Amino acid sequence: MPKESHLENLKKNYAKIQKKYNLPSFKEFNEEFHIEKAAEAETELLITEIRRFMGDKLSNYLRFIEAILNPANAPMFVFSFIKSIGSEEKKKLADIYKRLAKIEVKLIELDIEFSEKKEVEFIKESYKEWQDMKKELLIIINEVKKNWDTKFEANSKGYFG
Repeated sequence: MPKESHLENLKKNYAKIQKKYNLPSFKEFNEEFHIEKAAEAETELLITEIRRFMGDKLSNYLRFIEAILNPANAPMFVFSFIKSIGSEEKKKLADIYKRLAKIEVKLIELDIEFSEKKEVEFIKESYKEWQDMKKELLIIINEVKKNWDTKFEANSKGYFG
């Protein structure tokens, strides 16, 4: 009998906690947060590993939006992005930023003090929150794509010396 792969083992362990805590399917979670990487780690705290993968992704979006809203030392790409969005999109980004910042604080709390119940609550709430935020982000990204060439060309004739 062939030895079970790490990924298959992860899926089996995830199925147990999915059933216990009523979490999204492995496929849905993996598509959103790439939790299959947890197969590389040996852990007794799978729920914590999953939360960390979620936290990494959400923290990256927090940093990206922060660079747009407060572009000190931001890469040139960010300035092009900023020129492509209007005040309404900036308001939406500020709202998403606040929501992500709250998640970041919860992540810090969970890193400081382990509680399986709080880990599960975080995962469920953050997953739901992310589903809403990503829809809003996609609308903003589509607006940027629509305006990118027009706004960037109009502003690129300036002096760079």
